Amino acid sequence: MSTDKKYLLAIDNGTQSVRALVFDLDGQLVAKSQVEIEPFFSDQPGWAEQHADYFWDRLCDACQQLWPRLDFPRTAIQAVALTTQRATVINLDAEGKPLRPAIIWLDQREQLQLPGMGAWGVVLGMAGATANVRSFRSQAEANWIAARQPDIWRRTAKFLLLSGYHSYRLTGRYVDSVASQVGYLPFDFRRQQWCGPRDWKWKALPIVRQQLPELVPAGAELGRITEQAARETGIPAGLALISAGADKACEVLGSGCLEPTVGSLSYGTTATYNTVDSRYLEMIRQVPAYPAAVPGLYNSETIVQRGYWMVNWFKREFGQPEQVLAARSGVKPEALFDDLLRQVPAGSMGLVLQPYWSPGLRIPGPEAKGAIIGFGDVHTRAHIYRAIIEGLAYALREGSERHERRSGHKIDRLKVSGGGSQSDQAMQITADIFGLAAERPHTFETSGLGAAINAAVATGLYPDYATAIGRMTHPGAVFTPIPANVQIYEQIYRQVYRKLYGRLGPLYKAIRSITGYPA
Repeated sequence: MSTDKKYLLAIDNGTQSVRALVFDLDGQLVAKSQVEIEPFFSDQPGWAEQHADYFWDRLCDACQQLWPRLDFPRTAIQAVALTTQRATVINLDAEGKPLRPAIIWLDQREQLQLPGMGAWGVVLGMAGATANVRSFRSQAEANWIAARQPDIWRRTAKFLLLSGYHSYRLTGRYVDSVASQVGYLPFDFRRQQWCGPRDWKWKALPIVRQQLPELVPAGAELGRITEQAARETGIPAGLALISAGADKACEVLGSGCLEPTVGSLSYGTTATYNTVDSRYLEMIRQVPAYPAAVPGLYNSETIVQRGYWMVNWFKREFGQPEQVLAARSGVKPEALFDDLLRQVPAGSMGLVLQPYWSPGLRIPGPEAKGAIIGFGDVHTRAHIYRAIIEGLAYALREGSERHERRSGHKIDRLKVSGGGSQSDQAMQITADIFGLAAERPHTFETSGLGAAINAAVATGLYPDYATAIGRMTHPGAVFTPIPANVQIYEQIYRQVYRKLYGRLGPLYKAIRSITGYPA
């Protein structure tokens, strides 16, 4: 490999691992290291926390493991870009030290006892927004910390997302990407900046402007790698750290999605469906469109919270045979699960799954539960596994149809990324349920590639995002719908799946009332 070639470093701190990735200007992954992480620990039911320093140490490990795998000097790397899991928050004191463990995006605690909002409470009540604002406030980590750990909140000089924390450790500056701002923060999603001084969110949260970082648009420089960070990571000191975005935003970009007629589906720990638009469109009222990893654009998103986490659940509860065989064969258990999918016909012999293992705030609703209906004596664990994959695709198709109605754009292409996209059978199921060709990008590391695209544009290696996407993203395998399967799925989707929540919703509410779960 020629030493005069140029490369880009992307760091991706996801939920399950930290990866250090080097891409060339053709978007090809030329070197990679991956460090598995413990996503969280839980001191109480529903809590999900992890030490901030743990994330930083794993990031350093990933970088240090990368360098021996390069066959070119580190000076060939032109810039570094960072992407991380979303909505994980960290409290730092005046010296930049963590005051408590980070609260992870999977955390389910709520703060139900809230102070009044004065005149804003009246105004929001007249606007019919009281319930939505109360939900926002009760879910906000800052409100829980301020109420339950007031000493920690008083000492909080900076309140950062994980992306902002890593940016601080890398550059010594309190900065973060505009496209990383997903969470319960005083952020104006329409204008893609911190809220104006008279916005209701400042009254809804205990956060003050001084606690927040400077925001930098995607594709601009956040700062330079410090000598200290260089010693710990091995990244060359002085290298530019480029603003990219949160993992989902970068994943959409790395999949090559730039037009509103292209659907970006991700089978990750959280399963998502995104479209990109220059307009700010709320697919669900008062659920914002997030900043895209391209300045000035928006990602409208449908979320299935536990998504491909359900595959891990299945592996833990039902996948012992595959785990034993995988250990003997030196492969991952998930690679063997495709055999289970092949054993079962489309429609899982009537077994239908509703994938609401974690409820949503608006859609379907806070009382929602997961459900599997249609059991008979013919069903095996293979049917359950296929029903999981089908249920996720049904839920994301439902979101896609909502996007089409709201945006006025008919989706004509579907690009699928995330861990689940590596399964040929899952890709075929997706194509059949959507009735569209499903394309897998040329690389599995689409979040990292999206970050690298930002770095390429920021450093002038490409003049704009359209050119960078054209040069750095490439089609992978394409799965076309099988007509007979499309017919079966269409009937199940219309006649069964779409009617499930309406029929089960009252029972979910009764479960919550009787048991107090979720609390």
